[in-house]
Amino acid sequence: MLAVFECAIGRPPKELGHGSGARPSLNTREEIAEVFRSWRPSSSLYHLPNDNFLAVSHEDEILTQSRSLVVMDGIFCIFAGILNNTCDLRRHYGLSRRATEAMVVVEAYRVLRDRSPYPPDQVIRHLDGKFAFILFDAKATNLFLARDRDGSVQLHWGMAGDGSLVCSDDPKIIAEACGKCYTPFPPGCIFLSGNGLISFDHPLHKVKAILREDDQGKVSAVIFQADLYTKLRSIPRSGSAANWADVAVVEGE
Repeated sequence: MLAVFECAIGRPPKELGHGSGARPSLNTREEIAEVFRSWRPSSSLYHLPNDNFLAVSHEDEILTQSRSLVVMDGIFCIFAGILNNTCDLRRHYGLSRRATEAMVVVEAYRVLRDRSPYPPDQVIRHLDGKFAFILFDAKATNLFLARDRDGSVQLHWGMAGDGSLVCSDDPKIIAEACGKCYTPFPPGCIFLSGNGLISFDHPLHKVKAILREDDQGKVSAVIFQADLYTKLRSIPRSGSAANWADVAVVEGE
C-alpha cells in the first residue's frame, strides 16, 4: 500500500527530513506514482486533488499480509493485516456480516469524527489484531494513520523531495521515494494530520522524535517513541467534523 500527500495535508513531522545520505531521486508525487505503477502494474491507484494519491497492490499478499481498500462517502481506507474481533466490531457499529476490516475502520472513524466524545486512542484500542491502516477523509482533508502495538504489519513513513508525506508498507518504494528520509511508523501509535502523533497505550505522554547520529555527528536515523517522562495536559477529543482537526494537544509543564 502507498499514500502520498502534499505537506499542507500530510503535515509530516519535521524530523522526518533529518535523514542522512543522498536525497531521494523522486522529487514529486507524480514521479512516485509512475514508479509505483511500473513496479506494481496490477495495482489500483486512486488520484486525489493536487496530485495526491493512494495505491494498493495485492501482488505479494501471500508472503506478507492481506490488504483491502474501501471508499465510503469520500473516505478512503487502505487496511493491511487482520482483526481478530471483526464480528464484535460489526455488531458494535451496526454493520453487516459482509463488512471488511477496512469498512469497520471507516465506520469507527466516522463515529469518532461525528458523534463520539471519546479521544481517538480509546477507539483504536478496541481493534484487536495485527494491522496497519491509512485513512483519508477527502471532504475534511483529514489523514489518519495507525499501527498495532506489536508492529506486526510493516508501515513506514517519510518525506519526499518536495516535502510530501509518503506512507507505505513497502520498504523498496519508500526508500526510492524518500532516500534516507524515512523511518518505521511507531507501533502502538496513531497519527492525525491535525493533532500529530499519539500513543494509544500512553495517550497522556508525548511521542517524541529521537535523532541518532553516526560517528561524524550526522543524523543517521529518526525513531519516534512515547516519552514517559513528558505528560500532556489533555488528550485530543473529537465531537464533530468541524473540530476534528482543530483540537490542540498542549504539552504539560
